[in-house]
Amino acid sequence: MSYKVVLINAFKMNYDHQLDFSQLGGMVYSFDDSTPDEFITRIQGADAVVTKEYPVPAELIKRFPDSVKLIVEAGTGYNNIDLEAARAKGITVCNIPAYSTERVAHTAIMFILNLASSMGAQIRSLAKGDHSNFTNYLAVPHLEVNGKTLGLVGYGHIAKEIIKVAQALGMHILVSTRTARQDSEGIHFVDFKTLLKESDYISLNCPLNDTTKHMINAEALKQMKATAFLINTGRGSLIDEKALIKALQEGTIAGAGLDVQEEEPPVSGNPLYAMENVILTPHMGWKGLETRQQLVRIIADDVKAFFKGQPINVVS
Repeated sequence: MSYKVVLINAFKMNYDHQLDFSQLGGMVYSFDDSTPDEFITRIQGADAVVTKEYPVPAELIKRFPDSVKLIVEAGTGYNNIDLEAARAKGITVCNIPAYSTERVAHTAIMFILNLASSMGAQIRSLAKGDHSNFTNYLAVPHLEVNGKTLGLVGYGHIAKEIIKVAQALGMHILVSTRTARQDSEGIHFVDFKTLLKESDYISLNCPLNDTTKHMINAEALKQMKATAFLINTGRGSLIDEKALIKALQEGTIAGAGLDVQEEEPPVSGNPLYAMENVILTPHMGWKGLETRQQLVRIIADDVKAFFKGQPINVVS
């Protein structure tokens, strides 16, 4: 079967021009980026549309030509697409649920280990020519992670991979999730408030929606240990960023590792850039070449399966 696939903002995936989109099959048209009007022009006659974190609200979907039967969101989260509008238009929406599981999990573990050893502070000291850490009996905190408690919000693929590594490091595991579960294999399921109070490290691994937006707010931060660290490799808006900055400045919590932020990139002058107790990275968990190649392979699987009448990874 011949079909037309349009990648509407491919540069977000293919910023180094090393990806091969021809494996999607059919006729593939790729655009680095598109305005909403260009979006509608470019998908005329298309059967499938591929986006990467591009806002696709109801008013845009209503303008889609009838030819479009599939939207593939090239990532795990799909809160950028109005699913109800797509459903009303008869369009199936698929995502890519597990292409970056290991890499994102390892990013969370990287934050834990770097925060425990004050690695950011040590690197900044060297960059300033300050070598006192070598002669002053380790002038920064250096903590063991074994025996510490890691609390995970969410229990999907990434959380489970984090748990695997964290348990190998000797950490105790708490999990808060929407679905009630029985404890198993060293994993203790608790409510959100208990997780906040008892965790030494908290990792956010849940989708962004109306329920989870700003789930880490001023009140939640006050319930955390003053020695605790917050890790976010999920979505920036899971955290009320202003409340977090205030909590970090006042010592309400010890620090944070943030691969995602409410606004990406954070605006110039955002205090998070310069805070000694923060490690800030540019949403890099999914951006490695091998991870992005895996992403394209699964996009191709989604597209081909749909047009064979056997859709996979359907979220709408």
